[in-house]
Amino acid sequence: MPKSHRVQLVDLVGACRAFVSVSERGSFTVGAAAARMSQSVASRRVAALEERFGERLFERTARRAVLTPFGRDMLPAARQLVLAADVLHHEAETAKLKPWRLAVPDICSTAGLARLIADARGHGVTLDLRAAAPAERAELLHSQQVRAALLAVPRDEATWSVPLGLAGAQDPGGKRLYAETLRMGRAGLGEPRRIWIQPEDDVPHIRDPLTRLRDAVGLRPAQLVVAADHTTAAAEVMCSRDVLLCSPAQARELALHWRPLGEIALTRGFALATAVAGHPDHIRARLGDDIARCLGADEGADEGAGEGADEGMETPGAVVT
Repeated sequence: MPKSHRVQLVDLVGACRAFVSVSERGSFTVGAAAARMSQSVASRRVAALEERFGERLFERTARRAVLTPFGRDMLPAARQLVLAADVLHHEAETAKLKPWRLAVPDICSTAGLARLIADARGHGVTLDLRAAAPAERAELLHSQQVRAALLAVPRDEATWSVPLGLAGAQDPGGKRLYAETLRMGRAGLGEPRRIWIQPEDDVPHIRDPLTRLRDAVGLRPAQLVVAADHTTAAAEVMCSRDVLLCSPAQARELALHWRPLGEIALTRGFALATAVAGHPDHIRARLGDDIARCLGADEGADEGAGEGADEGMETPGAVVT
């Protein structure tokens, strides 16, 4: 619809609102006040309506505005138009308050998710979050159980990227932790140190490079383990010399010592996708920074290394393959 036509439609609703209000109160002064407009505006709108119809709607006296026969005939339709416009406005306001059901990574902390919801409200968006692993998030979106989802994608497809490294209960020293240092000696004494992968990172663009690295540096197959859930993975690392593949934010939350992986750079990538015919642009524009904070994408390695991190530790962005 051309812009001029849209303006005319809005003017028609406003003119009908003035017409109905004046007719109900028999006065331009009182009717204009009831419609929350000045008397001059009400008079102009009614005059424009009369010009449009080619007939007078009111007989005007010094104190009264009396409907003409034509005005009485037009009043029911004008009331219907004003009522329809009010209903439309109410439905629009209700639709804006409808929660955005969003599937998010289940590794996000409770505090992070709560802050995301609170920040979204400040932008006029009500979020209903569903925490799930990558495959489940994709399925929730496909089955339209959510309006949008943060999907796990490779870095070159991502809107938000989160650096990954290795974290353990003991401070490893140095600026990076190399997977080759986990290799068993020739004597093969003691338990092999394992790298625990959380379900969030059990995706090809993270798991496969890490598997190739395991084989390249001579680790045993059993030294790379996909955990059933991130709580189990964290518990295994806390009570052993094992390490957890995680982000700086997770390491800080778990009080683990985090280092970038020495041999390769691994990154969690996230992209916002919507259900059929959805448009994520306005959500991404309003909540992009808030989503980044929730995911830990706005943190460098020196901010998330946990207690005991080396001063001046390099950020994951400095790691090269």
